[in-house]
Amino acid sequence: MTILSWGILGTAGIARKAMLPALQSAEGCRVMAIASRDAARAQAFARDFDVPRHHASYEALLASPDIDAVYIPLPNHLHVPLTLQALKAGKHVLCEKPLALTLEDAEQVAEAAQQADRFVAEAFMTHHHPQWTTARELVRAGRIGRLTAVQALFSYANHDPENVRNQADIGGGGLYDIGCYALDTARFFFGKTPESVTATMERDAAFGTDRITTGAARFAGGGQLGFTVSTQSALVQRLTLLGTDGYLVFDAPFNCPRDHRARLVIDPGTDLLGSGREIQTMPAADQYRLQAEAFVRQVRARDGWATALDEIRGNAATLEATTRAARTGVWEPVAETKSIAGVA
Repeated sequence: MTILSWGILGTAGIARKAMLPALQSAEGCRVMAIASRDAARAQAFARDFDVPRHHASYEALLASPDIDAVYIPLPNHLHVPLTLQALKAGKHVLCEKPLALTLEDAEQVAEAAQQADRFVAEAFMTHHHPQWTTARELVRAGRIGRLTAVQALFSYANHDPENVRNQADIGGGGLYDIGCYALDTARFFFGKTPESVTATMERDAAFGTDRITTGAARFAGGGQLGFTVSTQSALVQRLTLLGTDGYLVFDAPFNCPRDHRARLVIDPGTDLLGSGREIQTMPAADQYRLQAEAFVRQVRARDGWATALDEIRGNAATLEATTRAARTGVWEPVAETKSIAGVA
């Protein structure tokens, strides 16, 4: 069995808390190196997680011939440049979301990936959680009739001016950080990119970032998304899929703890008290580890490479149009991209 050797570009909290432990426990993965522009930080990170090597620059890690793939947990403004550098160095790339903020940048990444003949994926770990895969199977099987609407609420409170999420010039704000989940969720379950979107934002006067964004999207042939995300409100995550013959309610949909057995509610909608309601309890799962193992399978089998690039394009196009809609105050068209076939 081929083992994929990984390098990590950056010491962000998501790497420390979730992705590095997942890579170290995932089948077919071996973490070989960590890089940071702060040499002391890289050294401490490597020591804490028993990573064999540390580098004081991203370029030094990318020059390592024994690194097959890199994980990029850096702030949003560095995603595209570092992905392009990694591809030029011949590495496969798993990059945190959103990988690209514009369709032009997404197309640049797609072209570079094809030229380098390397796999690139956007790190929406939710796609791999049993709750999500089960829900999509139920939707496709017609368990709730025709899917008509996705409703998402995602919020937390962060008032730290030093936090990257509160720095507008490097891609901070609610839409980019968590609104991208709502947009991706609708694309995941409808299986296509919306035709048009609209949104309204409330910005923090000091940070310049959107602290609350509410938006909507509409899909060809019917289907809508409605969402609210906030970086300065109470902690909450809610996700409902509404159909003509029932609805699904998720349990901790986006950041489900790896030791939690999520409960997916399937309600036929016969009354307001939940008569006929079924609850499917999922096995506890580390969605980050499942993401890593899916990445390895796709690299080995050369499976889903084009689909992953189409997903990156579709997410970027939708995010770009939503950003524009928040500025113009009207429904904005989403640039047409290819349909997505799903996650392997």
